[in-house]
This record gives sequence, C-alpha cells and structure tokens, in this order.
Amino acid sequence: MQMLGGMTMVERVLHTAQKITNKITVISGFKAETLEAHINQNFSQITYCRQEEQLGTAHAVKMGADEIINDEKVLILYGDVPLIKQDTLEAVTNSGGACLLTTTLDNPTGYGRIVEDEAGHVQEIVEEKDANEDQKAIKTIFTGAMMIEGALLLDGLSEINNNNAAKEYYLTDLVGVLHNKGVKINHIKADASEVQGANNKNELHELEQVYRSMKSQELLDKGITVADISRVDLRGSITAGKDCYIDVNVILEGNIELGDGVKILSNCYLKDVSIGDNTSIESFSHIVSTKIASNCSVGPYARLREGTILKEGAKIGNFVETKKTTIGKGSKANHLAYLGDAEVGEGSNIGAGTITCNYDGENKHKTTIGNNSFIGTNSSLVAPLNIGSNAYVGAGSVITKDVEDDALAVARGKQFTKPGWSKKKK
Repeated sequence: MQMLGGMTMVERVLHTAQKITNKITVISGFKAETLEAHINQNFSQITYCRQEEQLGTAHAVKMGADEIINDEKVLILYGDVPLIKQDTLEAVTNSGGACLLTTTLDNPTGYGRIVEDEAGHVQEIVEEKDANEDQKAIKTIFTGAMMIEGALLLDGLSEINNNNAAKEYYLTDLVGVLHNKGVKINHIKADASEVQGANNKNELHELEQVYRSMKSQELLDKGITVADISRVDLRGSITAGKDCYIDVNVILEGNIELGDGVKILSNCYLKDVSIGDNTSIESFSHIVSTKIASNCSVGPYARLREGTILKEGAKIGNFVETKKTTIGKGSKANHLAYLGDAEVGEGSNIGAGTITCNYDGENKHKTTIGNNSFIGTNSSLVAPLNIGSNAYVGAGSVITKDVEDDALAVARGKQFTKPGWSKKKK
C-alpha cells in the first residue's frame, strides 16, 4: 500500500493484471482487512483468500487453491513488484504450460539462479547458498512471477514441503517438482527495471526513479518536447499531437489528452484533462477533470476544478478558480475570480474579484451569463441568477435579481463624503 507515482504498488499490479484478465484473486495476509478495504475503493470483482499464517509463498498460493481451475492458466504476481508491463505478462501467459519470468543482473548475488538444460528449459532454481562456482556465475535469476496451468499447479503444490531452516513452503521448489515430473518449463526475460520490488523506503525511492524514467521515455516516444525528463512525472496515460512542450516540475495524472502545439509551463499539476490545439497552460496552474478547447490561455496560478469547460479562445488568468463552469468562446476572467456552477456565453468579460455565490449553506445554485456581457470588478453574483447578453454590471455590485439583455445593473450603497472629517477625528 506504499505510494508509487501517485498510486499504491498493489493498485499498479492490479491495473496491469486487469488488462489481460477479468479473474483476479488477491491472497491477503498481514493487515488483510486494511488491504482489502483499500483495494475495494478502486476495484470490483476481486476475489480474496486469506493467508492467516504467513508460511511462505507456496503456502500463500495454496490459500487460493479453490479458485484454481485445471484447464486455466494461472499467473502469479506480487503486490510489491509494481512495474511489470502488460506486454511482458502477455508473453508469459502465451508461452505454454509452465513459464517463469526471469531477468538478467550484472550482479546476481543473493538471488536464485536459473539452471537450464541444453534445450533452454528450466531445470531448477539454485539458491545462492547452495550454488557451486559455475552456478554462481549464472546471471539469469528468477523474479518470482510465473504462469502455470491449473492442473500442474495444484499437483505441484501438493508435493512442496517445508523441510528448510525457515520451515516455510517456497514457490521456487515448484520448479524442481515439475521438472522431476518431466514438465518442460520455459522462461521469458524481462528488463530488470520491470521486476524490481521494494522492501524499504530506499528501494521504494529507487522504484520511483525507475518509474519516472520509464514514463518520461514514453513522453519522448510520443514526440513531446520535455525540458528535463528527470523533473516531470507522468502518473497515468497520455496522448499528444505534434509539437507539444512540457516544462520542468510538471505532474500529469490520470488520462491526459493534448492537441497540437500545447505548452505546459513549469510547476503545473494536471489530472484527467483534455487540451486543444495551441493552448498554453502557464506556470503553477492546477487543473483537474477539465476540458480545454483550442487557442486558450490558462494561468499562471489558475485552478480549474472538476466539470470546467473552456471553449475556443477562452482565457483564465492568475488566481482564478472555476468549478462545474463553462466559459464560452473568447470569454475571459483575467484576475482573482471564483466561478462555480456557472455558464458564461461568448465574448464576455468577468472582472477581477468577481464571485458567483453558488452555495446557500444547503444547496448549490447556477449562474448564467449571456454573450458579450461585462461584469465589473468585485461583483458578487448571488445564484440562482440569469444575466442576459450585452448586459453590464457595475463594479462592486451585489446582484440578486436577474439582469435582462442590454441592461445595466448597479447594486451598491451610495457614496457620501464629509470634508475635513479626518482632521477633526485626529
């Protein structure tokens, strides 16, 4: 449940697994209820099997034996090995009756070595402490992940014992059991970066760097110009047109869609955002669940919340916040405004300090502003409210009644001046 790239490790494993199967069983042990509650927040149709005592990896798989069907392929993954790719898992599952996922390390010290026969099938996994000098020279190691047909798995599990110092049932022993039965065990090599796990914060930090590098390469592969790949975080998926640019310290989460010529400047956060051609997102902007059309300008220091829609050529300036609001073609709110539950037509101007008063303490209400209207500085628009097209609202007004087309609305206290008052006060 530790975070990696904006998502927990176990969530990453499950997201990848869901791409190749709709039947997933989670073996939960330590703090099982907490883990299951966490998974249920974002996943459905997950089957859980409890490992009340943690007696080894083979014992964990045995806890899910009732979910194993003889003629099905069973893929065994680990909740703290989160970066395995879909293509890798598909290659493993399409490789025959039994297949191990392996990798090659320059320094394999401490890992079980893969011993092959002349045909390239796996004969056994030799642990470091049991390996001779020739075996220690082998650089191919077992990652822990494997695919095996259900009948073979159930048969092999029944023969694994705990005759070892730890008195645990090891899944690695399955290889020797199957080999002795004459089963041909294949193996497929993954890049070492895909199969790293994390047992402590240092290793988790290394995984974060690996993940950032993998996702940054994805940005470059899509033709996006990135100012510094070590200072951008892609934590979801992205599609992009031509000539897009991403500056430093940008975080991209969820599903991101970029048109041609999109610029995202420094220190921005975007999640589940669609951006049209030639739109610029200025520095320090925070944008979530928003659709932005072409030729728009956002920021700097803008906050666009869920349900915001900006149409062609709209402009949202510094320290403007929107929520469930549509800004029409060519309309703008340049400074210090809050627009919530609002609909603004085309060519309208929202003055600095304007807010839509959309919440009465119990319910939210909508404000509608027509085309080519002008809302003066520091106006409070008390919803529900309709302001027509080509209408004007005087600066500093509190508008509580509808304003018709072509009208001027001013609602503020009258100014009075007392000459010499301050001298008398002093």
